[in-house]
Amino acid sequence: MTKIIGLTGGIGSGKTTIAKIFQSFGIPVYIADDEAKKIMQSSEIINAIKETFGTSIFENEILNRQKLAEIVFDNPEKLEQLNKIVHPAVKKHFDEWVLKCKDNSYVIYEAAILFESGRYKDCDIIITVTAPVETRIHRVIERDKTTRSLVLKRIKSQWTDDERISKSDFVIENTSIEEAKTEILKILKILKIKQNVS
Repeated sequence: MTKIIGLTGGIGSGKTTIAKIFQSFGIPVYIADDEAKKIMQSSEIINAIKETFGTSIFENEILNRQKLAEIVFDNPEKLEQLNKIVHPAVKKHFDEWVLKCKDNSYVIYEAAILFESGRYKDCDIIITVTAPVETRIHRVIERDKTTRSLVLKRIKSQWTDDERISKSDFVIENTSIEEAKTEILKILKILKIKQNVS
């Protein structure tokens, strides 16, 4: 049976970069945030969002994700309402995807809020990606063209590295690609799947 490796880390830690390295070794990767964005464009989800949050967050029938984010970010109740709409749909999609990958020993499930959402309970192995806070802040400012204070606010809304690490099987310090690759190869060796992916 295919085992699920949960891959997580705080904003700016470089989870997606690490996921792509695993992918380059032949392990299928599911990027939860990307898939959630696609799923949120389905008519079923759009209708549920309209019913819950109203039509003001839509422009020409297109969801304004920024407006939605502003509504839910500082409001745990609203965030929970959104999660109840999106998370079950993503879980169903992921479960179907895993079935298609049944010939693989392992798959990667990459998610920023793996612990916060409770999805870590579905994983057989958990890897946390870390990086120094200043490195993370710099990466997010560059990527999202945002401000330092907004990045810090997002960091504070997530679990700390210590909290994630305490529930993880492996930790990858993502400060350089080469060092990260070395760590990944060590993990693959431990998982005894190096021969399948080399």
